[in-house]
Amino acid sequence: MDSKKKNDWRQRLHDVIYESNTVAGKLFDIILLLLIIASILVVMLDSMEYYHENYGGLFLVLEWFFTITFTIEYILRLICISRPVLYMRSFLGVIDLLAIIPGYLSILLVGAQSLLVLRALRLLRVFRIFKLTHFLSEMRFLGVAIRASLKKITIFLLVVLTLVIIMGSVMYLLEREYNHDFRSIPDSIYWAIVTISTVVYGDISPVTPVGKFVASLIMLTGYGIIAVPTGIITTEMALAIRYRKETHEVCPHCGKEGHDADAKFCKTCGGALK
Repeated sequence: MDSKKKNDWRQRLHDVIYESNTVAGKLFDIILLLLIIASILVVMLDSMEYYHENYGGLFLVLEWFFTITFTIEYILRLICISRPVLYMRSFLGVIDLLAIIPGYLSILLVGAQSLLVLRALRLLRVFRIFKLTHFLSEMRFLGVAIRASLKKITIFLLVVLTLVIIMGSVMYLLEREYNHDFRSIPDSIYWAIVTISTVVYGDISPVTPVGKFVASLIMLTGYGIIAVPTGIITTEMALAIRYRKETHEVCPHCGKEGHDADAKFCKTCGGALK
């Protein structure tokens, strides 16, 4: 009987914290979002000299209030699920933890409280609260495409890195006697990166005719290079769109979201879904 009451208590707590399809659950999430926004504003205002000098004490009290409140909320999230370790390792679980660590870290490191702006990441919960699950689905879809592109993009970046090292070294040889801006090969590589990315700050520029010709080739190459990662990701998105499915509710065991619409068990912990 006691075990049943305990499970009922945990289930009710789970419905309030993780589910937003009830009045209590939606109210909890909205209050949580308001606290997150308020805590971010406090951190931002505290970074401004005028407000820090006049209201620094108040901001300190508020920051600790938010930190303790979010700590309690994080603990409750772990209590009401059967496999808390899996939630701690999940994307939202890591974000929730990062939201409270800087507050305690500020005791040891001065200025660490500025990292509390990481709480802004918790605003991602707004998609679930207001039933904007299709946005979460699009985010997951984009994440799948990017993960599938990582190997190709990594190889592409290695090729680009090799290219800027070579071109930077060539420009150093061409310009070093006539242009003091190209003082070393690292400076020349910096120029090549800025040029090939089409940023072109203008702090370093070639002066010799041959140097200008090589710079023109690098600029033209840059336009072509920009299109490569875009094409890679677009291709992966076209492949991933074939396997897109609607999402299911939150797993009551580990807090994992994003299951298929016809899923019966959690793809992370194997627990039965509602």
